[in-house]
Amino acid sequence: MKHGAAPWAGAPSWRTFAVLTALVIAIHALILQGQPAHWDLEGDAAAANHRPFITRTIAPSPVTPAAKPPAKPAPPIAPKPAGTPKPKPNQAAAPDSFGTTAINSIANQAPAEAPPEQAVAQVPAVEPTPPAPSPAAAAEVSIADSVRLEYDVTALSGNRPWYATGKLSWQREGDNYNAKMVVSALFRSRTWHSLGRVTPQGLAPERYSEKYRSEQAAHFQPDKGKITFSADTPDAPWVEGAQDRLSVFFQLASLLAGNPAKFRPDSTLALYTAGLREAETWIFMVTAEETLALPAGELAALKLTRRPRQEFDQKVEAWFAPSLGYLPVRIKITYQNGDFLDQQLSTVAQP
Repeated sequence: MKHGAAPWAGAPSWRTFAVLTALVIAIHALILQGQPAHWDLEGDAAAANHRPFITRTIAPSPVTPAAKPPAKPAPPIAPKPAGTPKPKPNQAAAPDSFGTTAINSIANQAPAEAPPEQAVAQVPAVEPTPPAPSPAAAAEVSIADSVRLEYDVTALSGNRPWYATGKLSWQREGDNYNAKMVVSALFRSRTWHSLGRVTPQGLAPERYSEKYRSEQAAHFQPDKGKITFSADTPDAPWVEGAQDRLSVFFQLASLLAGNPAKFRPDSTLALYTAGLREAETWIFMVTAEETLALPAGELAALKLTRRPRQEFDQKVEAWFAPSLGYLPVRIKITYQNGDFLDQQLSTVAQP
């Protein structure tokens, strides 16, 4: 460059510069058109060899849970049938050391209640029909004077024997009577008591009671035509000649003493008899006279037997001695299970 020339002298003109610039731009455009559009430094090779993988999210449809099959109900437990236990012969509760069972063995034995499943309908109670007065009830009677009888008592309860003493007090004062029987074993006792009147037909009880731990009674109400019970059981009809379970033995004695020839072997006596809960007809059969060996000595006695008519009836055997005005010298009561109470005369004394 020559001295004194302008700094840009000899340089390309602006036109030349514009042409060069346009040329450079055109070359870069050609180069860019031949290159791929992906510029990821780490994935260029994969992008050149594979098609892009496009994904989408598909929402799962709600699944309704399958219904569980209904559970099988547990089979019902069948209750055991409440059958009536079969009684074993001579089976009874174990007696205590005071002879309670022996004294209590002549308590009324009621039939076992039916199981609940058998009680389908409530049947109204039917009052017992009292018997019509029998010829024996209207026969002549001879009632004994006051006397006291003592007995040796043997009882069997649950195959175990018991021993006790019995005292039967009979008191007659004018038209009234008072009969009491007490059976004692050690510190325990049981009492039967009958109060009433003496009539031309014999005895007419007004009140009958039994006492062991507590007392229960039957009341004879001829004016109302009924017999009532403190045990809260239905009333029973009253009829002339009705007896209780103690007076019945003195009524039998009065009938036998009043006309002995009338009561021959195999003849019968029917007496309407009340206990603590009901009244029923007791039918006695007369058998032949027997000779008994008693604690009081040998005595001839006429035997009468009340045989059971139903399953739980008591068998009652009574012996009446003609030499003692037909007073009862032996009374034996036997129960359905074989237990018994046997009273045998040991002493006859004034009251």
